[in-house]
Amino acid sequence: MGYFEIDFLAVETAKSGDAIPMRYEIDGRTTVHVTDGGFQSTGAAVVAHLNNVYGTTHVDHVMVTHPDGDHAAGLRTVLEECTVGILWMLRPWSYAAEIIGRFATYNSVAALEARLRKVYPNLAALEEMAIERGIPINEPFQGARVGAFTVMAPRRDRYLDLIVESERTPEAVEEESVNIFEAAFKAAAAAVALIRSAWGEEVFSPNSTSAENEMSIIQYACLEGNRILLTGDAGRDALNDAADFAPNIGLVLPGIDRIQIPHHGSRRNVSTEVLDRWLGPRLGSNPGSGTFTAVVSSAKADTHHPRKAVIRAFMHRGASVYQTEGVSICTHGGSWPARNWGQVTPVAYPDDQEEG
Repeated sequence: MGYFEIDFLAVETAKSGDAIPMRYEIDGRTTVHVTDGGFQSTGAAVVAHLNNVYGTTHVDHVMVTHPDGDHAAGLRTVLEECTVGILWMLRPWSYAAEIIGRFATYNSVAALEARLRKVYPNLAALEEMAIERGIPINEPFQGARVGAFTVMAPRRDRYLDLIVESERTPEAVEEESVNIFEAAFKAAAAAVALIRSAWGEEVFSPNSTSAENEMSIIQYACLEGNRILLTGDAGRDALNDAADFAPNIGLVLPGIDRIQIPHHGSRRNVSTEVLDRWLGPRLGSNPGSGTFTAVVSSAKADTHHPRKAVIRAFMHRGASVYQTEGVSICTHGGSWPARNWGQVTPVAYPDDQEEG
């Protein structure tokens, strides 16, 4: 009999981040698979976990879900201090020749490639390290197999669209000298009034998440009879694309047993319709205990994540919700090699949520 253990490590900075090492055994073969590494300061904790808990510094698969520093930067330490079988990563500059015709100000593929490397520095650094160390880099587009996991999103054509649409694209950067990243963060972090809400009521942001978040790699596996979905910072479009792909691998929706709540619990990444597709419709009343597990990576110092509306929405569909908030969380199954970790308490149902 096999097992799996998926660890959501505590990423404790002023902002939330994701660092998810995991290990699973199938037919006597053990695989170590790391998805994201948090901030650069988090990388050492990932390596320590691999060494102290898994007893290894070899990683079969390293997955970079998307370019943001709270996911990608910490993987530099993993590549520096571990042996890595395959690095799974999408590099926008690899497609410069295909998309250059969609930019009015560029007629040189080399210039476009250089600009894209500059605006995606975390990916560029990982690429350079992988090349130096002889680590192959594979493209995790929809349908790719990464160990026991299948990539559900993004589609290749959609990813190319997102490169062009992104606020980080060369034309957007050239035309807007203002710090768009700081402005976007301030807008997202703005205080939101809370309203008292009855069971089942759901209010999400009318705004969508960033193009970079929609680039996120969504991974699915069925391990020891558990349907597992890792979402990165995927938004509504990516989650819908992934749901559309589900029949291709025999995944019947709704129904997931272990799920990562996208983007640290942001209200811009999910909706009632998206959650209905993946998890089923809202229950008529609070069941009192969960029928599946949802985990959100959130830092204690990050007062804007997770949003109460998102926690409520997952509970409306029967989830036991767990948030890291300074503690690392392991979800596991099968003949799991038990460790000396204590129990974690699920989040209580919020009686209020963010307005509008």
